Amino acid sequence: MKKVLSFLLILLTQVSAQQDVIPKDTSFNTKLTAVKIAKDFPNAKVVEAIIPENITASYDVVYASHTGRKLHIDVFSPKPVGKKPLPFVMIMHGGGWRSGDKSMEWPTAIHLAKNGYITATVEYRLSTEAKYPAAIHDLKEAIQWVRKNAKKLNVDANKIAVSGCSAGGELAAFLGTTGGLKQFEGLGENKNISSAVQAVIDVDGVVDFANPAESGKDNDPAKPSAGKAWFGASYNDNPNIWEEASPTKYVSDKTPPILFINSSLDRYHAGRDEMIAKLNKLNIYSEVHTIPKTPHPFWLFHPWFDEAMTYMVNFLDKIFKTK
Repeated sequence: MKKVLSFLLILLTQVSAQQDVIPKDTSFNTKLTAVKIAKDFPNAKVVEAIIPENITASYDVVYASHTGRKLHIDVFSPKPVGKKPLPFVMIMHGGGWRSGDKSMEWPTAIHLAKNGYITATVEYRLSTEAKYPAAIHDLKEAIQWVRKNAKKLNVDANKIAVSGCSAGGELAAFLGTTGGLKQFEGLGENKNISSAVQAVIDVDGVVDFANPAESGKDNDPAKPSAGKAWFGASYNDNPNIWEEASPTKYVSDKTPPILFINSSLDRYHAGRDEMIAKLNKLNIYSEVHTIPKTPHPFWLFHPWFDEAMTYMVNFLDKIFKTK
């Protein structure tokens, strides 16, 4: 009996150790990105995440767990907390579904919180750890967790927005267009709670993977795209999965209003105009703002951060009628 217990203890220890080792790609981070763009944009300055006294921050709150793998969310709330629940914005970082970290979006979360929104930056499983659609399932679980805890968080469960940059922008658009579609809900403990959102902000995130600007990048075997790493196959090898993951495919009369904020680089606009055409036919509100002479990760830097934030706040205020 002692031998059996010892064996089980060793096995559990090994499993726990394996779960603690999460593969990470740190190639996309704010500091390294600043170095990369310095030559072409010498005046760019990193936006610092400075929390004012009227904002409360709660870090690394667990919103879901998969076989011991905990997923975390950072929540930023205006204080003092009033009796009236506030609209909520969940923010997803970029990094090609492979890299990046939720802390990169703290400046955006803080800025929106200063403007009367409860916000959160969210961790999701990247392609080094789990392929598509794991990230989708994670983020829908995060929305469901927020709704479940809406009263405690002082969140208005009927006014939930998602915002994301680059890969996070694509994920935000996907969440917005697939609310209620069971095939993407996953098997989380709150699966019976709605994951639908009421507004979407897509910052330079593609919305059509079948567009040649995305699918065509895998023509060079020496330079596999971020999409191939996420899907586990190139477009030529498995076009169906690339098309399935495209937010444009799911636009319907249930799709919420969408704000697009874009850099000057056309490749990150893939599918945007086609999506807007579909939204227009359904009389769904959308906005597009392209900031000229910008690198792709412009939202991380001054002088472009303030302009992007103005577009975000104005859009959210309009949709949620907060002012």
